[in-house]
Amino acid sequence: MTLVQLEYIVALDTYRNFVLAAEKCFVTQPTLSMQIQKLEDSLGVKLFDRSKQPVIPTDIGLEIIEQARIVLNESYKLKEVISDRKGDIKGELKIGVIPTIAPYLLPKVILNFMKKFPQVQLMIWEYTTEKIIQDLKNGILDCGLLSTPLDDSSLKEIPLFYENFVVYASKSSNLATKKNITSKDINLDELWLLNEGHCMRNQVLNICNYKKSGSVFKNFEYYTGSIETLKRMVDLNSGVTILPELSLVDFTPRQLERVHHFKSPEPSREISLVIHRNFLKRNLINILQNEIMDIVPKSLRSKKKKEIMEIYS
Repeated sequence: MTLVQLEYIVALDTYRNFVLAAEKCFVTQPTLSMQIQKLEDSLGVKLFDRSKQPVIPTDIGLEIIEQARIVLNESYKLKEVISDRKGDIKGELKIGVIPTIAPYLLPKVILNFMKKFPQVQLMIWEYTTEKIIQDLKNGILDCGLLSTPLDDSSLKEIPLFYENFVVYASKSSNLATKKNITSKDINLDELWLLNEGHCMRNQVLNICNYKKSGSVFKNFEYYTGSIETLKRMVDLNSGVTILPELSLVDFTPRQLERVHHFKSPEPSREISLVIHRNFLKRNLINILQNEIMDIVPKSLRSKKKKEIMEIYS
């Protein structure tokens, strides 16, 4: 049994396809297949059911792969100890970010990070919360920038800041003349929402007490995963939407006139750096955390007078 063989079975479990797993391991498919077969022969058990498409682990294979992930993580930690002692700041950092955070936070973070740590390669994907959680557990991502709490014991959450939600209303909306708003003021029939699968959609529905109200949406719905599209729909059509505070940074004076705040305690979302319990690359993740906090406004660092919205409806 070798560490390379363990890497191969973990890769096959992650991607459930021999060709794709081989590509990710930078070997040929026959090489990966042969090494997995050798490991199975040495253990005397079948780790994968090859008759299924996609390939799936056997029951005992699941247990062995789980232990393989632990062994590999511990072996990587040995390298981290040496790297930390040398003071090396280099390598890859794979980050998953939800789309409602990425455009408003990451550009400045990336620019500063690249200037200070040119030997670190940042690899960033915009995914839904569900996809980021899955990839963190499978070891595909090193960390995620997510709205929390997630209530998942296999993950560790490092709260960073608390971002208020605000109402963005068209001139024709009944909210246009209101200064401070409550959830009862919002008419669901004129509310523009993100697609299902985005945690912010659930948070907005929780703000509006959707489940309790029994209200029905308008007979026209526009499905989008973009906050920018929501703003445009209000600007060019009518109705209202609910936006995170950081998305206001590039608003024109005319757009800012359409922004209305909630009465205290203001509905907010907690943004955290999320990692697996057995996470690696501690030094790089700590550096990323510091770079994020350097650009976050002080007003967002406290959750005083804020009501944190759950991400599940």
